[in-house]
Amino acid sequence: MYEIVIISGKGGTGKTSVATSFAHLLDRGVICDLDVDAPDLHIILEPKNELHTEFISGYEAELSQETCSLCGLCYDKCKFGAVIKTHENSFKIDSLRCEGCGVCAELCPTKAIKLTEKKSGDWYYSKSRFGPFIHALLLPGQENSGRLVSLLKQKSREYAKKEKLDFILYDGSPGIGCPVISSISGADLVVAVVEPSPSGRHDFVRVADLCEHFGIPVVVLINKADINSSETQALKTFCKERKYKVIAELPFSHDVTMAMVKKRAITETESPLGKILISAWNEVKEIAFSKSKKINKL
Repeated sequence: MYEIVIISGKGGTGKTSVATSFAHLLDRGVICDLDVDAPDLHIILEPKNELHTEFISGYEAELSQETCSLCGLCYDKCKFGAVIKTHENSFKIDSLRCEGCGVCAELCPTKAIKLTEKKSGDWYYSKSRFGPFIHALLLPGQENSGRLVSLLKQKSREYAKKEKLDFILYDGSPGIGCPVISSISGADLVVAVVEPSPSGRHDFVRVADLCEHFGIPVVVLINKADINSSETQALKTFCKERKYKVIAELPFSHDVTMAMVKKRAITETESPLGKILISAWNEVKEIAFSKSKKINKL
């Protein structure tokens, strides 16, 4: 089993457009969308949900006004300012500030405070146009610490192992924070989709440093490579210094927009970009074949 993660650092580089094309070309694999804040891979994949499970991220405190003795101990001991004194000299819990640590419930002399499970979102197992698809969605305002990302990866691995599949293809979380660390942990290969702009290059360098730290090999796909030749050259120079292979340079094209309007991957169209992405995917498979001893047949 070979795990491939597609990341970008900066948003808007075309990461998910590349991911949909690779998903279309994927054979004997699981597709997993790790962007749980604002997932959009499902728009192209058109999944039919077969399993829906709530994601419980932790706990939050609830205070019973009937049982509360107004001692104020919870108010004094809460380090997060989640216990608020009202105008009526009573207390209430601010759910947005509560971290679910349980100190207030432990110290309350009348046991007026209890901890309840906190639902932060939902995750799904689905059948899509391109194969098995595991994905999730956080509720509005819920923070993504990486726990849901790790859960999705665990479920993807379990399914791939059960079905004896060769690949897991992850559309990684955007940015460079904790969800991205969770996205790339345990990966066999990172495909970095970058754009030739100062912010795109800057974030790519930080993502590259992150991958270097974890010892994960990186290949690079430069998207919209023709919009800024000097930045494209700077990216290629950086890749040469780090010994990263540039597997494709995609020109800017309205074909991508037209494909999205039709809910199709670019590789499902007659666009010249499709041929470039097919070649890039074949390179990824070659790397998988040469570096992974777990895959006997592609």
